[in-house]
Amino acid sequence: MATPPPFMNSNNPNPLTQGSSRLPEDTVIYSIYPDNPLSQDSLQSLHLQILNAVSPFTTSYIWQHEPFTLSIAFHPFPHLKGHLRFGDNLNDEWFTVFLLFRISVAFPSVSIQVHDSDGDFLLIEAAYHLPRWLNPENSQNRSFIRRGKLHIIPKSALPNPTLTESLNFLIENEQAAVAQDSMQSVIQNRITGYPEKAKLNTHSVRVRVPVSVARVLKHAPSLISLAVEGFYDRDMDSMKNAAKMERFLKGGKGGEEEMVTVAVKMSRAMYAQLMQQRFQAPKCYPMPPKKGDLEAELGMKIACGFEMMYQEKKKEGEEGKGSGWKKYKESLEKSGYFKGLIPGSNEYKRLMENAEEYYKNSSLFSKTRAMLNAPVRQIDEILSLPYSADEFKNEDAPPSDDDSWLYSGEDELNSALQDRQKEMELYELKRKKKKSKEQKDTGASSSLKGEDFDLSELVTTMQGFIHKMSSYEGAEVPNDRDPKEVELDVERFMKDVESVMKYQGDENVTRDMDDDGGSSDMDFDESENGSDMSDHEDGEDSFMHSYSDVMNNELKSTTLKKSFVHANEQTSVKNEGTSNATEDMGEEFSPVDVDVNLVKNLLDSFSCQQGLPGPTSNLLGLMGVNLPKDDNKGK
Repeated sequence: MATPPPFMNSNNPNPLTQGSSRLPEDTVIYSIYPDNPLSQDSLQSLHLQILNAVSPFTTSYIWQHEPFTLSIAFHPFPHLKGHLRFGDNLNDEWFTVFLLFRISVAFPSVSIQVHDSDGDFLLIEAAYHLPRWLNPENSQNRSFIRRGKLHIIPKSALPNPTLTESLNFLIENEQAAVAQDSMQSVIQNRITGYPEKAKLNTHSVRVRVPVSVARVLKHAPSLISLAVEGFYDRDMDSMKNAAKMERFLKGGKGGEEEMVTVAVKMSRAMYAQLMQQRFQAPKCYPMPPKKGDLEAELGMKIACGFEMMYQEKKKEGEEGKGSGWKKYKESLEKSGYFKGLIPGSNEYKRLMENAEEYYKNSSLFSKTRAMLNAPVRQIDEILSLPYSADEFKNEDAPPSDDDSWLYSGEDELNSALQDRQKEMELYELKRKKKKSKEQKDTGASSSLKGEDFDLSELVTTMQGFIHKMSSYEGAEVPNDRDPKEVELDVERFMKDVESVMKYQGDENVTRDMDDDGGSSDMDFDESENGSDMSDHEDGEDSFMHSYSDVMNNELKSTTLKKSFVHANEQTSVKNEGTSNATEDMGEEFSPVDVDVNLVKNLLDSFSCQQGLPGPTSNLLGLMGVNLPKDDNKGK
């Protein structure tokens, strides 16, 4: 598989993710910086203008968790900022990117920065097209959206840019920071088709729900996202609220609440979350006797989701302990407020009570409470006016949209994987071409390179390496190499081997002596005088002949001979020092050309490395040999 570019390497820490480690998962964060410092009034005016510019695209869009928003910030200098949790719906993130690009076109005097909990995802998306110098370590404060294009602050201009330096550079040298066309194309391909693509992500379905739920959905259709989230993220406490249904079934009396059929719009991700979760209807909820009624089942899940969300938000609003309290508590823990005390101890409880009391008197508590109470207050206002099922009887709910996409995601996934594979292969091809060009530009650093490559010189070099740089103790590494990578006490190892071999030899001799009925000092004397040396040599030759005969007979029926390159000319087999079996095999075996086989095996092994580091290139590197690349491979 192709080697990923640096930005795709998970081992490299990304400073953008380090700076956003406290962010919730699946959250996109964006900031809009005006070119010129603005007063608070001017900033508020820009705020309203931007929201009005994007409202035609966002009015009918169903967000997974929360809508696109902007707020005014003054640190480190006046600007607009916002964040959006997209959860399981990646379309929300890329729709947000589309909106930011549209804002940059409509307001050309602003620079926009965007990232998510994974880091600078625009650079990650274009990872196979990034300049070679750009990596996660130096990417901070480099990528911006401006005038409908992606901009990257060049390293040559600002090696370690601060936010202020980058923004000033964009104002003064905008054209020098425009990213290359290939990167622009990758990002534009992801946002092409919006806002129409956002509409395709919407799914309409007929459901049967209590009239109270139908009225809320009619006047606040965007609350469906909170209802689905409440159902999907339910826990034991929220399940208890669903068992009672106090808000949407008139105190849990299902018989007193009329049921109506309405059409509900939601994102495809929401529909999948409802469909793929089993949930038993509460006893107080009126379900039709016929099982398998999809409209009634989906309506029950939505109604229970509304109940769980409403009661949970109401409780959190009264306590004011939402995300604001969590951040406040984290800051206390980091500052050492709890002094390392064990949670649950008396002193810990006392400090916690003091912290809660202080938090309730802070402005953060008021803001958090108002935010959490917003959907509760909205639902209460909608249901405070008289309503009945009559207002829905004359409305014909359209049939549900086709949901075959829910079961055909494999084709879409395979298509996306194929596109990514093509992109990766194209990147690898460009990388190889560039590397090949660089090698040609540097010229031949060795006579064993390019067209002047001499295979006979490779054989000579290898033979010299074998005879001069290797022995029974192994191959010696040249002096300029670091020998500390592998440490082995060769002398100690060889002594251990020799002692083992000597011990086994003594055992065999002793065993032979015992079999012959013992031995005498005369035996050793004769051996020392050389009288038995000729017999020993004859026995050794006899053993080698017998061993050779057996081995050749076994190899005769195998295909081993086909794996070697043989000499073109048949050579006669010498009678001296050969066995009868070897003479018989001489008709079928021609001598093996050792040099040709050496070159062939080296080239085959080098080709299998596919340009990557491997044993052959490492071994030849020790000998100072650089094999040329096979540019004709695959042609």
